[in-house]
Amino acid sequence: MRFPAGLAATSVAALLLFSAAAHAHFQELLPSADIVPDEGDRKVKLQAVFTHPMEGGPNMDMGQPQQFGVLADGEKVDLKSSLKPVEVSGKKAFEATYQIKKPGDYVFFLEPAPYWDEGEKHFLIHYTKVVVDFGSGEGWDKLVGFPVEIEPLSRPYGVWTGNLFRGVVRKDGKPVPGAVVEIEWANDGSVKAPSDPFVTQVVKADDNGVFAYAIPKAGWWGFNALIDGETKGPDGKPAEAELGGTIWVKAVDMK
Repeated sequence: MRFPAGLAATSVAALLLFSAAAHAHFQELLPSADIVPDEGDRKVKLQAVFTHPMEGGPNMDMGQPQQFGVLADGEKVDLKSSLKPVEVSGKKAFEATYQIKKPGDYVFFLEPAPYWDEGEKHFLIHYTKVVVDFGSGEGWDKLVGFPVEIEPLSRPYGVWTGNLFRGVVRKDGKPVPGAVVEIEWANDGSVKAPSDPFVTQVVKADDNGVFAYAIPKAGWWGFNALIDGETKGPDGKPAEAELGGTIWVKAVDMK
């Protein structure tokens, strides 16, 4: 970034401080369970919140999602009509309930409405998914077909704390060499980051688009692969956009 010769040093310092403090946005799509027990009504409740997970907020208002559904047995089912708007910390979010009727791995997916980031002056579209298992163990690696998507190489449920999670970043189905993946924990309020770099973990994919991260704590972890792209603005013209491919993984302590 270039600065005019007459720009005061204090202005430069303020700008750098603002940049350092701007933490990552994550589209959450968290189910009530990642592994459905054999007994019970087998209903899964899902909540979609656009937020800063590690910091516990602030949340952002969500628009009406473009897509919401589930991929199971190779078939996509549109669940958009089941979404209900709710308020979470005073901001618009969405909830849905899904009745699981037979064994399988259920890949729930969400394409949110584009969100205008005033600070970055571009739209954010984070294509998000989470896998719920019911007595199957197969289908967890199936792709939804999002423009940007993480293909899990590690099964994204039944994960112990300390396990290595691996995935492939794909854009239009092809691996993305050197892709940047941001990672955050959905903070339950028990952890305070000692400084800004601890809020969002960052890894880069290798030449084959493969990345890895050792999960250090129990709970939900979001992995968000970021790609520059575009979308249509309110005026119908092309507009810059940050496209994210997000997957959520839950880790459990071994006791």
